[in-house]
Amino acid sequence: MVYNVLEQCLLVLATLIPFLIAIAFYTLAERKIMASIQRRRGPNVVGFFGLLQPLVDGIKLLLKEVVVPARANYFLFLFAPVIALTLSFTLQSFLPFTTYLCYVDVSFGLLALFALSSLNAYSVILSGWASNSKYAFLGSLRAVAQLISYELVIGFILIILILITGSARLADFVHIQMDLFWFIIPFFPLALIFFIAILAETNRTPFDLPEAESELVAGYNVEYSAITFAMFFLAEYCNMIVMSFIITLLFFGGWHAPLILLPFVPEILIIVMKVLFFCLLFIFIRSTLPRYRFDQLMDICWNAFLPTLFGFFWLACMYSISVTWPVAVGGSFELISYRPCETFVDGDYIATLHLSRYVDELGLEWIYLLADWWFAYQNSDDYLSHYE
Repeated sequence: MVYNVLEQCLLVLATLIPFLIAIAFYTLAERKIMASIQRRRGPNVVGFFGLLQPLVDGIKLLLKEVVVPARANYFLFLFAPVIALTLSFTLQSFLPFTTYLCYVDVSFGLLALFALSSLNAYSVILSGWASNSKYAFLGSLRAVAQLISYELVIGFILIILILITGSARLADFVHIQMDLFWFIIPFFPLALIFFIAILAETNRTPFDLPEAESELVAGYNVEYSAITFAMFFLAEYCNMIVMSFIITLLFFGGWHAPLILLPFVPEILIIVMKVLFFCLLFIFIRSTLPRYRFDQLMDICWNAFLPTLFGFFWLACMYSISVTWPVAVGGSFELISYRPCETFVDGDYIATLHLSRYVDELGLEWIYLLADWWFAYQNSDDYLSHYE
């Protein structure tokens, strides 16, 4: 019992410590790259080439006094950053780094990531309301409206990919791309929309409106200082790394090498290089693009992205139904999807997924109605024989 608990604690530390180190040097890289773009020196005093600057900043924030506004809700004010940091660190436990390296490997990993990331809106609205400041409250309202809007976009993209691949497990997306091709090739519009959505979801430029300095001073965290501010800061950068992991796994082959000539490169090094590319892209976009207006942000979501995704969603439903038909299983009728896999029976693909199980999990029972309409329209003799 004690050894099992100790083993789990060591696994958690082995997962968290590399992420904390990555976040620390990610902030340093952002400051150095932005300084270079703006023809400045950046941090270069503490340690060789400024490498110890994140450590000194963390110690400074840890030792400073936590100031709570006089009329703030004390408990919620301190609890909001804890929620944000806990959710961010929980997200990374569902990420597969290689074929065999994943702390929590479950069949619904993609849905779990989406559900946990959606809960971040609670930390934002609680921090703004509990601060008892009109600037913090307006910033939190902006942030929640932005998060909810672009969560719809991300959710639609994830459902489209689940319908096409027939799986909600992140490692399965990588394996399918290894057998076929990277999803960035056939689904480039979805990948582009997804990247723009994660920019808005992480409150990064050009969608950093909740933290608009010229209007709201610093947004929902304007009243926070010391370690409470550091928690929001760590959560934001952790979310950026997690989102870089997700887009790498979904569209860029995960740990799959882009060239067959690189079989000797470790899988974890391949995925780290891809994630590093997107992390640097976050920095370059912040350094070059101006901030959107809030009405433009909402307009591009509701009038451009969502109608486009509705079209892709309909095509994904038709594809999923076209490779699915009812067969008798144990005296009952179930929808079974036939997908390419490594196991063959007499040269034909065997059934790999019960679509009805995923339909029930996603709450998309109306797909059954679409299936009935589709098969009736096709006037299939096999389809009609099952209902005689």
